[in-house]
This record gives sequence, C-alpha cells and structure tokens, in this order.
Amino acid sequence: MTAPDPVRAGRALGGAAAAILLLEGIAVLFVPRGIAQTGPGLTPFRLTVLIGLAVLLVLACGVQQRPRGVLIGTVLQVPLLLTGLLGAAMWLVGGLFVLIWLYLLQTRKDLLGSPFGAPPAAPEPPDSPQD
Repeated sequence: MTAPDPVRAGRALGGAAAAILLLEGIAVLFVPRGIAQTGPGLTPFRLTVLIGLAVLLVLACGVQQRPRGVLIGTVLQVPLLLTGLLGAAMWLVGGLFVLIWLYLLQTRKDLLGSPFGAPPAAPEPPDSPQD
C-alpha cells in the first residue's frame, strides 16, 4: 500500500520523526538527575556523554526532511538505548522510543515504499498552454 499523496505523507512522517527525536533529547536530559543518586554518581564523563547525545538528538530533528535524516535518526537510536547502562530506567524509556521509531520506519515503508531515502519530491505542475 502506498500513500495517495506521497509528498504529503513524506512531510508528515518527517515531522513525526523530528518530534520523536526531540522527545528523546528531552528524555535524555532527565537522566543525569537519576544517575546522580546511584552508584558512582554523575561523573563529568557521564554528563558530557548525556548532554552530547541530547544535543545530537535535537540537531537530528532539523535534518529529518533531508535524504539522510531518517538514517541519522536510526543510528542515534543505538546510543539512546545504551543510556540504560547509566540508569536502569533508561532501558525501558529507550526501549519504548526505539519501538516507536521502528513503528515509524514500518509506516514509512508502507506509505512511501522504503523506510529510508529522500521524501518524494513534489510533482511538476503541467505546462499550461500559452494563448
């Protein structure tokens, strides 16, 4: 099944991907508070990694309409899930976000024919005859 209007579907799915990545970035910013009270606490290295990941996730929001945007978002799902090594709750939160991302990729495949690649371009309007 493909979308009746693939251009519109591509834009909508790009917006959904950007929203998911933004929510993931915000969720990662809550992790330092949780790990500060456990184990070795919040070390400078852990804080740098978490803030760096949050910044990357937010920046990836802006490239979702580009051809490699979904691929970049998919690659960022791995470090998001690995934040579970820093705080046990992030296994659940990261896992839920990864499942949502996989659902988005499946929807993209169903509507656009491919989970990755450039969103379809708008068709050229037919030339009108000059009178």
